[in-house]
Amino acid sequence: MDIIKFDVYRGPNLGVYISVNNSIGLVPMGFAKTKADKLAKYLDIEIHHTAIANTRLIGALSVMNNKGVLLPTTAYQNEFDYLKAETDLEVGVLDTKFNALGNVICANDKGAVVSPWLSKQDCQTISDVLGVEVIQKKISGFNQTGVVLVANNSGAAIHPEANEEDMKTIANVLGVKIEQCSINNGIPYVSSGILVNDHCVVVGSLTSGPEIMMLTRAFLN
Repeated sequence: MDIIKFDVYRGPNLGVYISVNNSIGLVPMGFAKTKADKLAKYLDIEIHHTAIANTRLIGALSVMNNKGVLLPTTAYQNEFDYLKAETDLEVGVLDTKFNALGNVICANDKGAVVSPWLSKQDCQTISDVLGVEVIQKKISGFNQTGVVLVANNSGAAIHPEANEEDMKTIANVLGVKIEQCSINNGIPYVSSGILVNDHCVVVGSLTSGPEIMMLTRAFLN
């Protein structure tokens, strides 16, 4: 597995616009073919072009693992239908006012760590659609769990100020090893600048050498 630098829309915030699992990647409509082809090769995935809530913010608005994908209530019916028709995923809608689902949920195939803002019913829906155990947790004082935590099925990167106890709990739920890390030269909101599945790690173009060392410890065996 490699760590590869990449940028989208002339910036390093690829996690805001794109969502990936082990077999597919969701990229915005009109996304450059050359870039889509590179991501397909790096991450060993098939690329699907879509919108969510008629925007390019796929990574921020949705959550995906290898079993399912969760969309916000602002998603359009044709977007829901497209994912139903074109993927093998369980497609669900999370009925919450917190529409940026990628900001409040971090999930892999073993577990999900979600914002305390979400309701018990929300947690049940997440569990049903993604097929995982769900816990609610603040991280480093942030309720936006999905912003400060990112995981695949072997590793996770978490906000640089996360405490040991929280890290241990999260590592247990996700079944991974976990490392404190920033992205893009000091940004603590790690999910904004990374795409990770079990094949590869793709990071924003500003990610520094020391950050790549920490990500190597987190994700590479």
